[in-house]
Amino acid sequence: MIKHFIQFEWKQFFRSSYWQKSIGLNILMAFLALYFMLTFLALGISLFPILDDQFPDSDPLLILNGFLFYWFLADLLMRFFLQKLPVMNIKPLLVLPVKRSKILHYVLGKSAVSFFNFLPLFAVIPFGIMLILEEYGTTTAMIWMVTMVIFTLIINFLNIIIESRSAETEFSFLPIVLIASGLFALNYFEIVSFSNLLANGINAIDANPVFILIPLAILGVVYYLNYTFLMKKLYVDGSLKAKTQTASTSDMAWTRRFGTIAPFLQLDLKLLWRNKRPRSSVFILIIGLAYGLFFYPNPVYNGLEWLYVFVGIFVTGIFIINFGQFIPAWDSGYYKLLMSQNIKYKEYLNSKYTLMVMSSIIMFVLSIPYVYFGWKILLVHFAAMVYNVGVNTYIILLAGSFNRKKIDLTQRAAFNYQGTGAVQWLVGFPLLFVPVGLFFAPYKFIGFEAGVAFLIILGAIGIVFHQKIMRFIVTKYLNSKYKMISAFEQDN
Repeated sequence: MIKHFIQFEWKQFFRSSYWQKSIGLNILMAFLALYFMLTFLALGISLFPILDDQFPDSDPLLILNGFLFYWFLADLLMRFFLQKLPVMNIKPLLVLPVKRSKILHYVLGKSAVSFFNFLPLFAVIPFGIMLILEEYGTTTAMIWMVTMVIFTLIINFLNIIIESRSAETEFSFLPIVLIASGLFALNYFEIVSFSNLLANGINAIDANPVFILIPLAILGVVYYLNYTFLMKKLYVDGSLKAKTQTASTSDMAWTRRFGTIAPFLQLDLKLLWRNKRPRSSVFILIIGLAYGLFFYPNPVYNGLEWLYVFVGIFVTGIFIINFGQFIPAWDSGYYKLLMSQNIKYKEYLNSKYTLMVMSSIIMFVLSIPYVYFGWKILLVHFAAMVYNVGVNTYIILLAGSFNRKKIDLTQRAAFNYQGTGAVQWLVGFPLLFVPVGLFFAPYKFIGFEAGVAFLIILGAIGIVFHQKIMRFIVTKYLNSKYKMISAFEQDN
């Protein structure tokens, strides 16, 4: 039966339209996989000499075991955002005389041979060989390598449990973020030293191999938990049962003061609040607001005033970048219906422009406390806000006229590249790096105030000529209108 399952998976993969349409992407993924394998291989070969050189008075194996907690925590996070759940087309099998236990064991076994489980071996095995060469003993090295494999599998099945549970919540990424942050904080502030506990446990296994039965027992428990959890859901009627949600309504009367663009503004606000993917554009504002804390308190960046521009553009323009790059793909699900109505395209785009302008102003106001690190930072943030309003908003809207990728609003936001094309990758350069270059030239030859003034002047020019710029952008959208309708009707 397992042989038949493997044959089904093989045929499904190579016969799918996705494989035929995305050969270039598959080649790129193969190169990335090769890159990571070589990176881990180099890490495994060089890790022992590096630890021996940096800590000459300590045992390299004991030092490495002390850092394994961070390795496993990073592995869990990487799996959650990158590793897909083990999936196969099981609905046709549920009506056939095939035991559900066999289906589940195959699905879970399939996850055990994931690339994410093989990747650590490229570092673990070379390091184990180095232990043998350094006369640690073959038994010690083999026990350590087997222990690493067991912990890797534990993380694999633990990730399936977390991801399956979190998929049922509204904000699917929050549980893993809270768990990882909590464990890291407890260990960092030495409330509970997970690093020492884990290191002592692995050292005990190396000293007495009988203790390896403990991680094996944990592996059996997490496997059983996965098995029982999936068994409860392995029913045809359970798969066909539709989700029910309670819809919330709001008239958003305050938007009426914006005149003719009010209906479109209401539509955008409801879209942001009711759907998973665009809602991430709102929550990512918190990350954007805290971005300066990575640079401004660090003395290494003192005096690098050109870097303030990059941070300022990012802080005050995070919503413009994250939300604006998918205009009008956010409306791709009903774009054909929208374009069949008696509406003015200018009002449709002006609503997007107004929303981005409001976000930039709000982010600048919220970033005012950064003045604590110096008045120059506040001045740069103001210049960045004006530049975002008067330049970057138009760049992002113009780039949207070349958007041809459909977006499913119900899909999760974390590491979801649906709707991402060449336009989204190319538009990042003029949005983030061009203003830094525009600031740097007058700053280098005249002074700080000249660089700031130049950004403000450019933004002000864009605001003054708003009507003419928007007419040009509207023309571009009208010329691409039917191409976008045709593209949005197709599944990526």
